[in-house]
Amino acid sequence: MGIRRGYSAGFVFAAAACYSVELNALRELMLKKLRQFAALNFQQKSIFIEAWFLLGWMRVAILAVSFKRLVRALEHHRGTTAALILDECQITQALEIGFLVERAARYTPWQSRCLAQVLVVQRLLSARGISGQFFLAVRKGRSESAKPDSLFAHAWVRCGDVIVNGGHGHEQFVVVSSFSWRAGKPF
Repeated sequence: MGIRRGYSAGFVFAAAACYSVELNALRELMLKKLRQFAALNFQQKSIFIEAWFLLGWMRVAILAVSFKRLVRALEHHRGTTAALILDECQITQALEIGFLVERAARYTPWQSRCLAQVLVVQRLLSARGISGQFFLAVRKGRSESAKPDSLFAHAWVRCGDVIVNGGHGHEQFVVVSSFSWRAGKPF
């Protein structure tokens, strides 16, 4: 096969070199991500993998099941309630779970936004006997790209006084509903 008419040999070689550079960059990125995963301890890897699969399960559930059914085992509150008291060990574990779920969400081929993450964090914490609360909130569009009357929603999880997942930008939202669970209560 020869070079197609209209393309110079220099163009073809430049395109091949650019493609090679992109492959090398992708290879380096993948190796970096694998090194980051390998640096996790066994328990963290286990939580990460569990979270990844649960994120897929939650995405399907969010699309196929009513929200009321998803949260039926939780206590519903209109607005915020007082934070539950947790010990340092539970808060540390909750922060780690929140971080690992957020990290796992970056690697899913489906959308794993705040609601899916919150529901996964809630299930992982509940299964480990850690109480908490998650919040659903809204705000009117105020960004340049949004229409002025657009509504945006957000969700985050709080354990004790600490937000363990979805805390970025939560101050801009008005809480409309919250759901809590107690340690040891099945989900």
